[in-house]
Amino acid sequence: MKIVSAVALTAALTALSGVALAAGDAAAGKTLYGGSCASCHGMSAEGQGIFPKLAGHAVDDTLAKLKKYKAGEQVGANTAMMAPMAAGLSDADMANVAAYLATLK
Repeated sequence: MKIVSAVALTAALTALSGVALAAGDAAAGKTLYGGSCASCHGMSAEGQGIFPKLAGHAVDDTLAKLKKYKAGEQVGANTAMMAPMAAGLSDADMANVAAYLATLK
C-alpha cells in the first residue's frame, strides 16, 4: 500500500510540476510580447492586417503553434514569418507568452 501511495504521489507531483511550467508567467510574457510580437499582432494582440488576433487564445493552443513554428513545421500562411520569431524562444518564453495572451480578451 505504501508503494502504491508513493507512486501515486510521485505521479501527481510530476503532473503538477508540468502544469506549473506550462502555466508560465504572464507578466514576463507581456514584456516579451511587447518586444517581439506587438509590432505585427498589435499592442493588445487584437490582430492587424494579415496578422491574426492572439488575445484570449488558450495556453495549450498557443504553445502548440509556437512549438511547431520553432520546429520548422508548416502551420499556416505566415509560417515563413513566424518560424524565425519562434526559433529563439525557450520553452519558458513560449509558456510565458501563452500565459499572457490567455489573459487578454
